[in-house]
Amino acid sequence: MARNDMNHPTMKISYNAPVALTFALLSLITLAANYLTAGWTNHHLFSVYQCSLADPLAWVRFFGHVLGHSGYAHYIGNMVLILVLGPNLEDRFGSWNVLWAILFTALVSGLVQFLFFPGTALLGASGIVFMMILLSSFGGVRNGTIPTTLILVAIFYLGGELWDAIFVRDNISQLTHIIGGLCGTVLGFALPGKK
Repeated sequence: MARNDMNHPTMKISYNAPVALTFALLSLITLAANYLTAGWTNHHLFSVYQCSLADPLAWVRFFGHVLGHSGYAHYIGNMVLILVLGPNLEDRFGSWNVLWAILFTALVSGLVQFLFFPGTALLGASGIVFMMILLSSFGGVRNGTIPTTLILVAIFYLGGELWDAIFVRDNISQLTHIIGGLCGTVLGFALPGKK
């Protein structure tokens, strides 16, 4: 009796969102490297802070700070959202555009930290997460309307971050979240969709 392979399709694992998946993998490698080097890599490569621009690693840190995380909980909190939002954004805008959006947001948040907060260091992908949250809310903007979901997301997330920045004292950079959200808003209007 011949076996009918049509009834038993072969399951394959798909690398469906290369930018989001690679970002999560690089961040995990960065986290492991930080543990193995007792914090050296986060300090020298994956945190942005004010230093001499003659230091070649300063230029690496403008982008690399989004890969660094203070610990596993910090990493997971950001990566879950990136892995949820990333595939949809890569489908809608294309992987190259999402990569450029990540690099743009990293550079802007790194420059703001470098220029205006000389006494502190910044690391983590929360600015990227907020960029993706706002960018993913741009579904209906293409046809000349601003979706209510975009307005509500902006009010809830950016409003909440402004509140926390003013009234809550913690080690979380609400300004980075706000910058990420603003970058996502700008990119939502600027990036062409794939279709």
